[in-house]
Amino acid sequence: MREKKDSNRASEQPMSDDHSNVQNYKGLDKAVRLRQKRSRATVDPTVAIVTSETTDESCNVNSNKPSGGSSLTHQRRLWVRDRSKAWWDKCNKPEFSEEEFRKWFRMGKSTFELICEELNSVVAKEDTALRAAIPVKQRVAVCIYKLATGEPLRLVANRFGLGVSTCHKFIVEVCAEIKSVLMPKYLGWPNEDSLSRIKAEFESISGIPNVVGSMYTTHVPIIAPKSTVSAYINKHHTQMNHKTSYSVTMQGVVDPKGVFTDVCIGWPGSMHDDKVLENSALYKRGIQGKLKGSWIVGGCVYPLMDWVLVPYTQENLSWTQHVFNEKIGEVQRVAKDAFARLKGRAYQNSKTDVT
Repeated sequence: MREKKDSNRASEQPMSDDHSNVQNYKGLDKAVRLRQKRSRATVDPTVAIVTSETTDESCNVNSNKPSGGSSLTHQRRLWVRDRSKAWWDKCNKPEFSEEEFRKWFRMGKSTFELICEELNSVVAKEDTALRAAIPVKQRVAVCIYKLATGEPLRLVANRFGLGVSTCHKFIVEVCAEIKSVLMPKYLGWPNEDSLSRIKAEFESISGIPNVVGSMYTTHVPIIAPKSTVSAYINKHHTQMNHKTSYSVTMQGVVDPKGVFTDVCIGWPGSMHDDKVLENSALYKRGIQGKLKGSWIVGGCVYPLMDWVLVPYTQENLSWTQHVFNEKIGEVQRVAKDAFARLKGRAYQNSKTDVT
């Protein structure tokens, strides 16, 4: 019996040794991994370390050691890619020339500052414990630069020292705030005093009395949507370019200075201009009698109504009709020039995603 007990002790001894070796290996492996993590955090310059010293009270409560032990220090690491925003910092300086600013953003510094001031309350964000909020100017600049140049988001992100997803978020947010904040304030139908001035200025241009606006419709190229694709086909551009083109329509009315007073945007590119007019708020205003005694001058694609004035389209025009068409053309030129300036601010080869 004694020999049997001795043999059992001998067999248990290797097992306990193996268990202790495993525990020692786990502790050693954990220490090695901890040293490697600390060394990576020290060597990698793209790591921003946020440290916070706290006392781990739970360790003192649960452990059998006296409560007078030393406090533990925890480090929270925020991994941030180091991006350069030197180009934007250069553009944001007062000494940056007006000519160069217009080259990149298609607008003057004063207009850009006005947009930032108007959107400051809705675009600005608060700082967090981990990082400072990106300034309003930089957020607005990302959106304006993308619309002005049409560069891919990857290049836009490199210029402003931001991530691609961050730039996309800024573009969507700023465009939405421009529509909700700036559009109601700066784009609206004129009041009675302004209408009297507009009529006088249009009459001085063409000699036609009671003209309150010049109307024109254009197409904005888009990426083919996932649904109802055929409705957005632009037949004219497709035939001209021998390549399927997709677009949405934009109808606008401007005053003699080229300032937009009414817009209707978003109808599919296959819809004719007269149908776009019928589905606009301007048409409702006209059939309700709010434009009685006034004229909106449009091209030959629009129907002649008691508030829409269009040129003669038949052949063999009389001299009087020919002169009238020339006067209509002078008013129409105001709207065409306004749309040309608008398109000049945006990169023409870019396409909008409407999905």
